[in-house]
Amino acid sequence: MNTFESFNISKQLKYTIDDLGFTSPTPIQVETFSPILSGADLVGIAQTGTGKTFAYMLPILQNLTFSKQVNPRVLILVPTRELVLQVVENIASFGKYINVRVLGVYGGTNINTQKQTVAQGTDIIVATPGRLYDLAISKALKLKSIKKLVIDEVDVMLDLGFRFQLTNIFELLPEKRQNVMFSATMTDDVAVLIDDFFITPKKISIAVSGTPLDTISQICYAVPNFYTKANLLAHLLSDSETYTKVLVFTPNKRHADRLFEVLKEIFNAEIGVIHSNKTQNYRLRSIDAFNEGKNRVLVTTDVMARGLDLDEISHVINFDVPRFPENYMHRIGRTGRAEAEGNSILFYTERETESKEAIEYLMAYEIPELEMPNEVAISEQLIPEERPRERQDYDHVHSLESEELAPGFHEKKEKNKKTNQGGSYRRIIAKKYKKPRTRGDKNYNKRNKKK
Repeated sequence: MNTFESFNISKQLKYTIDDLGFTSPTPIQVETFSPILSGADLVGIAQTGTGKTFAYMLPILQNLTFSKQVNPRVLILVPTRELVLQVVENIASFGKYINVRVLGVYGGTNINTQKQTVAQGTDIIVATPGRLYDLAISKALKLKSIKKLVIDEVDVMLDLGFRFQLTNIFELLPEKRQNVMFSATMTDDVAVLIDDFFITPKKISIAVSGTPLDTISQICYAVPNFYTKANLLAHLLSDSETYTKVLVFTPNKRHADRLFEVLKEIFNAEIGVIHSNKTQNYRLRSIDAFNEGKNRVLVTTDVMARGLDLDEISHVINFDVPRFPENYMHRIGRTGRAEAEGNSILFYTERETESKEAIEYLMAYEIPELEMPNEVAISEQLIPEERPRERQDYDHVHSLESEELAPGFHEKKEKNKKTNQGGSYRRIIAKKYKKPRTRGDKNYNKRNKKK
C-alpha cells in the first residue's frame, strides 16, 4: 500500500497532509508525483474526484522556493469561475505551512480591481483563459516568469470554445516551461492540443472512461418526452427519505431553466439551479445551499458541475442522454464516492436510444430498465425541440412538364406587371425635354437650346 511517507516532500507539506486527514495517496497522485517533480511534461486522464488538484500541486509546492518577485511563476488554467475559487482555496490549504502567494482571476468581475491585485505580486495565479488573456494583453500581468503551466479540465475548456484563447496564451508564455494537463476524457480536440504544444509528454491514465463503478447502482427509464420526464422526476423526488441529495444533469441552460421552473412549483426551496448564465453570486449561493443541505436537489449542466467539490450525493439523475458516452461516466462518478453506495438514473427518449446504446457499449454493461410507475402522468405537451418540423413539398412544381401553371400560381395583376423604368422624375423630364436633365444643373436646358 502506497503512503505519503514514500514521497520525498518537506516537513511543512507533511504537516499539511496530516491536518487535511489524508491517509494514503490516490492512484493519480502516486503515478504523477515523480514525473511532475522532475519537470517533465505530463498528460493525466482521470475522473473528477480522484484528487487531481493535489496530484499536481504537491510536487509543484515541493519545488516552489520562496521569492519576493511580482510576476507569477506558476499558471493554472481552469474552465469556470467556480473552479478558480475552489482551486485557490485548495492551494491555500495545501500551502498552510509554507510561504506561498496564490491569486485567482476570472471574468464577470471588475478587471481594474484585478489589475490592482495582480500588481501586488503572486507566486501562483489561477485563472479562466479569457480573463487571463485580457490581463496579459493590457500589460497588467506579465507571463515571462512562468515556469510551470497547468491546464485542468481541458476537455471542458475546449468544449466551451477556449482553444483560441489557449493558443494565444501559449504564444505569450516562455517556450521553456513545464506543461501539465489533466482531462477526464481523451477527445480528438484534446489529442490535437497535445500534439501541437506538448513535447513528448508522459501520459498517465487512471480509471479509464468507460470502466463501470462497482459502488454505483444504475437503472434507466424509457420516457416519451421532456414533460413526462419532469413528471417522473417529480414522482421520484417526492420520496425525500431516499432521494436525500440529488444532482440532476440537463443538456443545456435552456433545459435547466425549464426544468427548474417545473420543479420549483412542487418543491419550492428544496430546488436549486446553476449554469453559466446565472450571476456569480447566484451560482455561489446555489452551490453553498446544496453542499450545506438547504437545497436537496441541484439542477445543472455538464460544464457547471465539472470539477466542483460536491460530496455525499445520494443520486445522480441524467435527465438526458449525454452526447459523448464518456460524459455519462463522468456524471455518475459524482455519486458513490469514498466507497459509499451511489445511485444513477438515466431518462431516455426514443431519439436518445442510440446514444444510450453507445454508453452501454463503452461500459460493456447493459443498464437495467424499469417500467414507468403507474402514478406518473404521460404528458402530450412537447417542447419546441421535440415538435416535428413542418416541411413543404415543392416537387409537384418542378415535375410539371406542361406549360400550365401550378395551382399555387396565378396571373399577375395589371399593376404588378409594370417594370422598373427608373424614377418618375427621369421619365417626365425625358419626355418633355427629349434628353434627361440632372437635378441641381439649372443651366442644362439653356445650354442644349443654344446648340
